[in-house]
Amino acid sequence: MDKLGALAAFGTACCWAVSPLFFESSSKKLGALAVNFWKVIFAFAFLTLTGWISRGIPLPTDATPRAWLFLSLSGIAGFVFSDFFMFNAYVYIGARKAVVFQAITPFFTAFFAYLFLGETMAPVRFIGMVIVVAGILMVVVPRHQTKEERKNEELKMPKLRKGYLFAFLSTVFQAAGLILSKVGLGNYDVIAGTQIRILAAIVGFAIHALVIGQSKHIFVESPKDKGGMRSIFAGSIFGPFLGVVFSLFAVQNTQAGTASTLMALTPVLIIPPSVLILKQKTSWKEVVGATVAVCGAALFFML
Repeated sequence: MDKLGALAAFGTACCWAVSPLFFESSSKKLGALAVNFWKVIFAFAFLTLTGWISRGIPLPTDATPRAWLFLSLSGIAGFVFSDFFMFNAYVYIGARKAVVFQAITPFFTAFFAYLFLGETMAPVRFIGMVIVVAGILMVVVPRHQTKEERKNEELKMPKLRKGYLFAFLSTVFQAAGLILSKVGLGNYDVIAGTQIRILAAIVGFAIHALVIGQSKHIFVESPKDKGGMRSIFAGSIFGPFLGVVFSLFAVQNTQAGTASTLMALTPVLIIPPSVLILKQKTSWKEVVGATVAVCGAALFFML
């Protein structure tokens, strides 16, 4: 089951590499919060239908109070807080710098797993994690800056510090979400466990919309954009539906650090569709980084 869990984590990264192809355009039109809210609504509908077919129970009514508590906290941490801080980081430092912090999530996850779950990684897997993260950093670290760019960055340092803090907090909450998922899930059904996480996320995003005064835009105006909703619908299949189901199966059946490392391959796996479908250019550094990351990932399947 350990290798199946690792394979599911890799499947998660594949799904998360596909979903942005649909969410990118809808986010520009409708805004990040609207996309986040509706993608979990669609995902919950998919999960309810799947649970009804596979278990004969459409809702997680058989979950224990412990499962409800930890999986709900996981949904709030992993979906609401992590996304909130990451999108704010995008505003202050840009997406390219923000995703550098996401690349080091496996280290935080492995540390939390050791601290709270007593998990230790085999030396080969730890080496694999280091290689994977190094490869990812080669892909996502911004190019070399000119003197003028460095000077402009120094002038913006207070703003940048805030952005770095937001990106760091997003990474911590993402890692915490994985650990809470593993604690709450136990041997419980993965589909039903994902439903609990998604329900918590729906409530969290709805409260966020009400607090910042965007409820009308998100609940009433956004659904009128048929093209945007179609994109969200398609992206939801790969992201919060299949991707999150695979991620819970992964943390249930393998070490949290292993799962997090393989899930972090998304920036690498998104390169082929970006080149083939979106016709975006890629650099030799990104190709080398992708190769290094894949070689590191292979070590997780050698034991």
